[in-house]
Amino acid sequence: MLDKSHGAAKFTCRVALSEDIVRMSEIRLQVTENRLSDPGKVTPQMYQAHIAGQGKSWVCELNGLIVGFASAARQDGSIWALFILPEYEGLGMGKALLDLACEWLFSEGHKVLSLYTEINTRADGFYGAQGWSRGQEDEHGDVSYTLCKRTFYEHNGV
Repeated sequence: MLDKSHGAAKFTCRVALSEDIVRMSEIRLQVTENRLSDPGKVTPQMYQAHIAGQGKSWVCELNGLIVGFASAARQDGSIWALFILPEYEGLGMGKALLDLACEWLFSEGHKVLSLYTEINTRADGFYGAQGWSRGQEDEHGDVSYTLCKRTFYEHNGV
């Protein structure tokens, strides 16, 4: 569990449980960027797979309410999801969740992590600010990012 304070907001990040899936899905459907064109493409079974061992997921709580989550995929060393409710952006939750996911993937033996996000979004700038290297844009309006272990620890002062 990770407790962080940012101004007046104190939030907690913890490993996600199966009972968090409904709330994680609600958050995924409420974001204003990287919206799903077909919400049926992300199923409860996909969330469960990341909780049950195919990966690992974390939730971020503020005043007892889950307001964000992240999921990492063990097999390919990727960040599968990172979403914060729009009204809670900018409080440091995204960075805290991303750091947990990266640390876990590196501890699993990955040397380079990857993710995709929509171009020209806040997330597009966020990953660059966290030390990730921006890659190619694709025909779907997404851009790839990669992060090596050394860069992660240098960026975080370790």
